[in-house]
Amino acid sequence: MTVLIEVCVDDLAGLSEARRGGADRIELCAALDLGGLTPSRGMMEHAVGCGVPVMAMIRPRAGHFIWSPDEITVMQRDIDAARAAGLSGVVLGAQRPDGWLDRDALRLLLDRAEGMEATLHRCFDLTPDPFAALEEAIALGFRRILTSGQARTAVEGAALIAALVERAAGRIVIMPGSGIRAASVAGLFGLGLQEFHASCALAEEQSGPAVDFGFATRLYRRTDAREVRALRQALAEDGAA
Repeated sequence: MTVLIEVCVDDLAGLSEARRGGADRIELCAALDLGGLTPSRGMMEHAVGCGVPVMAMIRPRAGHFIWSPDEITVMQRDIDAARAAGLSGVVLGAQRPDGWLDRDALRLLLDRAEGMEATLHRCFDLTPDPFAALEEAIALGFRRILTSGQARTAVEGAALIAALVERAAGRIVIMPGSGIRAASVAGLFGLGLQEFHASCALAEEQSGPAVDFGFATRLYRRTDAREVRALRQALAEDGAA
C-alpha cells in the first residue's frame, strides 16, 4: 500500500527542504513552536508553486480552540486568502467550552472553504468522545482527521488510532501526527494508515543578539530533507511507501 507523507513547515527554508526530501503534501503554517498558526498571504502565494498540494493552517492565535465571532470572521477571510492563492485546502478546528466540536462554527468555516479539501486538526485530540467526534467530522464533510490518538505522540495513541481507522471504515482518512519519525513509525505499522503527518525537523541551538533580545528562540526546529527521506525509507521497509 502506498502512503502519503505530509510535512508541516513554517518558513521558506522548511518548504524547500520538505520538497527536496520528497514530501507528498505540505501543511503550511506560521509558528510551529505554538502548534501552528495561519501563514501570511505572501507565504501562501509563494508555497503554491512548490509542486505538491498545500494545505494552509487556519488558526488566528495560540491557545484553545474556542473562537469568538470576530475570530471566526478573521478565519473566514484567511480561508478566502488560501483560496485566492490557489492552495489545495485548509486545516482547521473549533471547540465549545465543554470540549465537544463546535459544529456551528465549523459549518461556517467549511462553507467558506467549499470546494477545497479540509482537515480537522488536533483539536480532535481534546474532545471527550473521539468516536462521536469522528462521526461529527464525517457528517461535516472533512476529508481527514489529524490525530495523535489523544496521546502526546501518535505511537502512544496507536491503540485509539487503530480503533478510529476501523470505525471510520474508509469514510474519512485518519492521519497520525505528533512524534512521527523514522525511528518511531514502526509503532504504527499494520494499522492500515494511508497518510502520515510529520515535521521531519531537527533541533538546533541558537545564540546571538536575536536570541538575547527575544527575537528568536534558543531552540530552533529546522525541517530537514534527510529526515523526510528517512521517514519514507522506514515506511518502505514496512511495504507501505
